[in-house]
Amino acid sequence: MVMTRDAPLQSSARISTKCLPKRLSPLQREALSRIYRRPRNRSITCLEGRSLLVDLLRTTTRDGVQLDGAFQAPAGPKPSPLGIDGFCLIHGTGGNFYSSSLFAELAERLLQLGSAVLRVNTRGHDGISTAVTAQGGKRLGAAYEIIDDCRHDVAAWIDLLRERVGPRIGLVGHSMGAVKALYAVAHEPALAPTALVAISPPRLSYAAFCASASADQFLETYRCAERLVASGGPATLMEVQLPLPYVITAAGYVEKYGPEERYNFLKLLPGIACPVLITLGGKEEDLEALVARTSSVKTEIIPDADHFYTAVRGELVDRIESWLGSNRGTVR
Repeated sequence: MVMTRDAPLQSSARISTKCLPKRLSPLQREALSRIYRRPRNRSITCLEGRSLLVDLLRTTTRDGVQLDGAFQAPAGPKPSPLGIDGFCLIHGTGGNFYSSSLFAELAERLLQLGSAVLRVNTRGHDGISTAVTAQGGKRLGAAYEIIDDCRHDVAAWIDLLRERVGPRIGLVGHSMGAVKALYAVAHEPALAPTALVAISPPRLSYAAFCASASADQFLETYRCAERLVASGGPATLMEVQLPLPYVITAAGYVEKYGPEERYNFLKLLPGIACPVLITLGGKEEDLEALVARTSSVKTEIIPDADHFYTAVRGELVDRIESWLGSNRGTVR
């Protein structure tokens, strides 16, 4: 059953699992949108030749933005040994709820362990998207989002998931999704997840960027964004290369990567009460010593892993499972 917070939209969608392209064509996007309009099962291509039965969900945030996601329940009624009723999985920059093969593998393990899984869109899904809001259509996506608004997205999904499965919620984010999970919980303690797993959160640190080998290029981009904002063009789109190649507004770049370092996850950790696991790839920036300064946070380094854990996802999932199991006795 596809549900909003208040009422059903339509029946379940049967999803066969051959991989969707990360960027959908207009025809593919239209086909996906039909799932929300027709009260019958539809096939969408997805991951690795398997078939999944999911409930497509829609929620509205407290500031009026509609978001979509996919919910999977475990096969049997047996309680999860993890002590967590359901997990909410949050995508990274420009991602969405259906395209992450990393999350597909993690979700499969969590379901096998008896926990429900909700894979969600934030308002930053895809590069550029048009959101349905209380005020009409609005341009969002990674290019237009303000990261602070992720609090509203995470709160809406946690509320919906608790209504479906129970109070004990695990929050999992990858890349920018990890930063959003940490930021939301640090700024809104009432979200109170049972556990939080941050998979390779990037350190959004102005000071670190300025001290890096790419400092000149970063500062050139940042100053260009500042000039555009000062001259009355905050919504001007910039095609940037640092800290990653994508399109973003000038105002968004200044807000996200500026000297205030609002989204430097290292600054967020002391304000989080629940157990936190941070996983990092050995091929990424070495942050283990910096994270270790926060004694309540567990860090797992996977030596051969890149940012997407290519070829080592089994080890990543094993370590997440082990940590969740070790925290079984600490749930509230």
